[in-house]
Amino acid sequence: MVLKSSNQIPLLDPTLPSSPGFDSDIAIVGGGIAGLTLACALKDSGLSVAVMEAQPQSLAVTKGQAYAISLLSSRIFAGIGVWGEMLPKIETFKQVRLSDGDYPQVVHFQPEELSTENLGYVAEHQALLQPLQEYLQQCPNVTYFCPAQATNINYQADGVALELRVGGEKRIWRSRLLVAADGARSPIRQAAGITTSGWQYWQSCIVATIKPEKSHQNIAYERFWPSGPFAILPLPENRCRIVWTSPHEEAKALLALNDEQFLNELQKRYGSKMGKLALEGSRYLFPVQLMQSDRYVLPRLALIGDAAHCCHPVGGQGLNMGIRDAAAIAEILQTAHQQGEDIGSLSVLQRYESWRQLENLTILGFTDFLDRMFSNHWLPIVALRRLGLGILQTVQPVKIYALQLMTGLRGRSPQLGRISPGRS
Repeated sequence: MVLKSSNQIPLLDPTLPSSPGFDSDIAIVGGGIAGLTLACALKDSGLSVAVMEAQPQSLAVTKGQAYAISLLSSRIFAGIGVWGEMLPKIETFKQVRLSDGDYPQVVHFQPEELSTENLGYVAEHQALLQPLQEYLQQCPNVTYFCPAQATNINYQADGVALELRVGGEKRIWRSRLLVAADGARSPIRQAAGITTSGWQYWQSCIVATIKPEKSHQNIAYERFWPSGPFAILPLPENRCRIVWTSPHEEAKALLALNDEQFLNELQKRYGSKMGKLALEGSRYLFPVQLMQSDRYVLPRLALIGDAAHCCHPVGGQGLNMGIRDAAAIAEILQTAHQQGEDIGSLSVLQRYESWRQLENLTILGFTDFLDRMFSNHWLPIVALRRLGLGILQTVQPVKIYALQLMTGLRGRSPQLGRISPGRS
């Protein structure tokens, strides 16, 4: 099914007043990881920033998600100055093993192939968000509204007026630029009339945290089955995060099993290398979609993170794309400000769009190709993909290219990502 958001809510609202001054240079709606990464990246930019997050801070921190963090994302966090607070609370993975179901050919990715110590990291939501929230306290140029909801937006020639609901009160906040970091269903994107292209997959994902009997040995696994990819990501305290992709009805049936039944089914996919499995916490199910905004910017408006794009979770690319968006637009805005340009003008914002839109489309295409190529019983495709695995394992330039793509080291790197964090 093709997704097209075509909500044409008027951009201009005459009930919102226009004042000669600005309360901040930039207003970021959405205090998730992408939004806070952008705010923190602008600490020394000379620009004033306001962040508006609708969820109470305590609720936002307790989300149960976990993410694969690429080498480039770790370098961006190091460039900001927050990586040292994150690292003790996350886990590294030193190998990636890619396989096609029960087929014996396994592609082994090693850090030596990139001349790094690790291939990536796995972090729970709180381990990333809380250090970013704490870092904001060291940013005198950032005003943080939480909880606060933008209920009305007026795009004007020189800026944006937002009507905010903060603690039961309404106020008007004027900025030169609005950045939407408000998620895949972004009300701001829809209200601006920005359309999206993409589709819902035939699959859903089950995510859960597992405690295996034996050590995970800091290895990340991506196993492709005809029903969908199955990922095992190492977490601190010898726990693992699983991302189990299956057709919708099959995924719903798995979610409905009791814990013992679920673990029995899981063990069949997981294998016996780590011994007996124990379930920690709840299981969650979410549908999978691919989405790309047809444009990332309008005058006075820019989209980042899930507001701009969503991808299949295979390869763990989604959050990393948003982190790169944040670092890229921070660099564009700081440079434009230093050169005396209007940071909300279309000519400035299109530099961000031309940088990130094509790179994100490449990742979207890569993840879609992987899912469709491997979630397939058709014998010619099975033969082709197993030939591809052999090439990937034995032809070093192809292997390194794929590894660079997965770790974020292909394409244009933001300035913040050009300093190694020391343990990458």
